[in-house]
Amino acid sequence: MRIFLAGIMQGSHVAALVHDQMYRDTLRDLVQSHWPDSQVYDPFANHGNSIAYDRRRAGEVFMGHIEMCREFDLLVAYVPEASMGTAIEMWEAHQHGRTVITITPLVHNWVVQLTSRAVYRDFEDFAHAVNSGEIDRLLQHI
Repeated sequence: MRIFLAGIMQGSHVAALVHDQMYRDTLRDLVQSHWPDSQVYDPFANHGNSIAYDRRRAGEVFMGHIEMCREFDLLVAYVPEASMGTAIEMWEAHQHGRTVITITPLVHNWVVQLTSRAVYRDFEDFAHAVNSGEIDRLLQHI
């Protein structure tokens, strides 16, 4: 299984800032320990300085990630607040028949509702769903 870890980076920052990305370690560790044979891709791991990319490089990286979202089996999105990039990744995965699982308090957001097979309010709920086999059962019914 190939898993794409989508999530907020810049969010609504006006300045050239990136949100704390420590959530990615938690997410990666949880997913990798449950599905040890999976290929897990974290876009921030290879692009930690992406905020400094010029327009050409940013476009190449973003479009490459979009292509991955179209092809990977599962997209796990962490969206603690609105994130335009993550919304596009979610949409592309959904439009190409991929499974989108979202961790967010934005449970009433239309993009979240329309693209996600399952929504969890926080990491605790998501971890429970992974460890209980709930997500495995969801993936079997694709």
